[in-house]
Amino acid sequence: GWRLECIHSCLASSAEGFWYDQPELEWVVVLRGSARLQFANEAQVRDLCVGDSLLITPRRRHRVVATDPAPGTLWLALFWRAAG
Repeated sequence: GWRLECIHSCLASSAEGFWYDQPELEWVVVLRGSARLQFANEAQVRDLCVGDSLLITPRRRHRVVATDPAPGTLWLALFWRAAG
């Protein structure tokens, strides 16, 4: 199965030391605003703007460094499990 989420974030960031580590594939696109994401295996933070998207593979540890202030960042995220 799959699930689609519309996520609204204002001045959001992951808690210090917290990393998302989910079992699904995640495709995310920024619809409004901007965001900064960090992956555990990368020194550089990724800056995302409107229209930018990422495919995050299962168990790829990542965190939200920052999102925009009001009106905030609007994301569309599609999650699904790989076959097999």
